[in-house]
Amino acid sequence: MELSRFLIICPLTFLAGLVDSIGGGGGLISLPAFLLAGLAPHQAIATNKLASSVGTTVSTARYCKNGYFDKKFVLPSVILALIGSFFGAKLVLFTSDEILKKMMLFILPVVAVVVMLEKKEPEYDASFPAHRRMIIVCISALLIGIYDGFYGPGTGTFLLLSLTHIARMDIRTASGNVKLINLSSNIAAFVTFLFSGYVNVIYGAAGAVFCLAGHYIGSGLVMKNGSKIVRPVIILVLILLFLKIISGS
Repeated sequence: MELSRFLIICPLTFLAGLVDSIGGGGGLISLPAFLLAGLAPHQAIATNKLASSVGTTVSTARYCKNGYFDKKFVLPSVILALIGSFFGAKLVLFTSDEILKKMMLFILPVVAVVVMLEKKEPEYDASFPAHRRMIIVCISALLIGIYDGFYGPGTGTFLLLSLTHIARMDIRTASGNVKLINLSSNIAAFVTFLFSGYVNVIYGAAGAVFCLAGHYIGSGLVMKNGSKIVRPVIILVLILLFLKIISGS
C-alpha cells in the first residue's frame, strides 16, 4: 500500500460524497479517484463498488425510514436489479483493461453531460396505467442494473430519469425506489467482484469512510446553487483522468 494512493483516494471520495449529496453524480468522481490512484480498471471498478455500496446504504435507509417508496415495485425491481448487476459484473470481468480504458473515454463524458444538464422537473401522472408503470420499472431495474454491474457512474440519475419521465412516478416516491434498486445492484456487483478477487478492501474502506463524511457534511449545507460546485469538480476530475488514460501512465 502506498501513502500517495490514499492522498488521492481520500480527498476525491470525500468530494464524491459532497457532490452526490448536493446534486448527484458522485460516481463520476469516486471511480476516477481509484483510477487516478493507479488501480487497474477492473480493480478500480470493483473497489469503487465497496465505497458506493456504503454510501447508498445510508441514503437508502433514510428514504425507507420516511416511507418514500412504493412497496409494490420493491420486490420485482430489486430481484431484477440483482440479476442484471450480476451479469453486468460478470461481463466486465471478461472485458480487457485496454477495452475498458477506451470505453471510459466515451462513456464518462456522456454520463457527465446527462447528470449535469438534466434539470427538467418531471410531470407526475396519477392516471398512468399501473401495469405499464410496473413494466417500465422492472425493465429499467434490469437494464440499468446491468450497466451498474458493468460500470456504474450515473446509475441513480438514469434510474430516476426512467421512473419519473417514462413511468411518470412522483419525484419523492421515485427517489426512494431508485435508492432501493441502486443499493441492490451495488451489492450484487460488489459481492461478484469480491469473490473474483478484484476488490481492494483497504482502499475501498478508506474511500467509503471519506465518501460518508462528504455526504454528511454536504447534506448539512444549505446551497442554493449547488451546481456551481458540482460541475467544475466533475469536469476537473474527468480531465485529469483523460490525461492519465491518454498518456498511458
